[in-house]
Amino acid sequence: MEKLTFYILDVFAEEKYAGNQLAVIRDAGALSDNQMQRIAKEMNYSETTFILSEEPRDGGYDVRIFTPAFEVPFAGHPTLGTAYVIKREIIEKAVDRVNLNLKVGQIPVTFEGGDDGILWMKQNEPTFSQTIEQQSISEVLGIDGSDIDERLPVQEVSTGLFFMIVPLKTLDAVKRAKIGGEKYLRLIEDRKAKDILVFCPETYSQENNLNARMFFDCYGIREDPATGSANGCLAGYLVKHRYFGNDKIDVRVEQGHEIGRPSLLYLRAEEKAGKIDVSVGGKVVMVAKGELI
Repeated sequence: MEKLTFYILDVFAEEKYAGNQLAVIRDAGALSDNQMQRIAKEMNYSETTFILSEEPRDGGYDVRIFTPAFEVPFAGHPTLGTAYVIKREIIEKAVDRVNLNLKVGQIPVTFEGGDDGILWMKQNEPTFSQTIEQQSISEVLGIDGSDIDERLPVQEVSTGLFFMIVPLKTLDAVKRAKIGGEKYLRLIEDRKAKDILVFCPETYSQENNLNARMFFDCYGIREDPATGSANGCLAGYLVKHRYFGNDKIDVRVEQGHEIGRPSLLYLRAEEKAGKIDVSVGGKVVMVAKGELI
C-alpha cells in the first residue's frame, strides 16, 4: 500500500481536544473494503472516512465511512469533517459548498464564516417510526419514569440512521442515565433504532438551548461526544412535536460534557407544506496531519 495522507480532526468543537474525533484518509480509492475496515479499527475513533477520489463525480466527492466494526451509510461529524478537509486541502480555494457522495445519497455541506466558521449539512427529510413505552425506556436508562417529559413521545426517528429520541425534564436526569445489560438488548431486538439520544432543556452553559447525551452502544462505543446524525433526528423531532411552540427552530445543543469532550451543535429545522427541512452545523478544528505507511 502506498503512503496515504491522513488528517485528525475535532468536529463540533470550539477548540482542540473537544468535540468528536475523526480520522480522514485522502486519495483512498485503491484501498479494498478490508483495508479500509482495518484502518478504521486501527484509528479506533467512532468513524473514519475515506475520500476515494480528489476529482468530483456527479458534482460531489465519493466518500465512505467506517466505524471500527463496519461501514455505515451516513454519519454527521464525518460528513462535516470530510467536507472541511476537501475544501481546505484538496480544493484549496474559497468555496461556499462541497457535496459528498455517501451511501445514503449526496449530502451538501455549506460554509458560513470562513475556515473558522460553522459548517452546515442538509440532512434527508426525517422519518418517524415507532413510539416506545416510557416505562420501558426508563428501565433501560436506569432512571425514574417521572424523569421523562410525559408531554412528548419517546420515538424512533431517522434522517438516514434511526435513533430513539428520549425527552427528559432535567440535567440531573441526563447525568443519571446509563445504558447496557439485558434490558437494553431486549429493547433493541427487532428495532430499527439501536442507539439512544436523551435531551433536556437545562444546560451547563446558559447560551445553549438544550443538553443532549448520546448512547452509541450498538457501534461498540458506549457514549458519543457529538452525533450529527442523531441531532438531525432530534431537530426533526423538535419541530414535529412543537417543542419550542412553533414549526421552526434555530438552536444550540451541547453534548459530551459527561465524558469530558464538550461539544456544540447547531440545529436549524422548519416544517413547510408538511415536510421538515433539517440542517446540522458545527465547527471543525484540525489537530494533526500525517502519512499512513
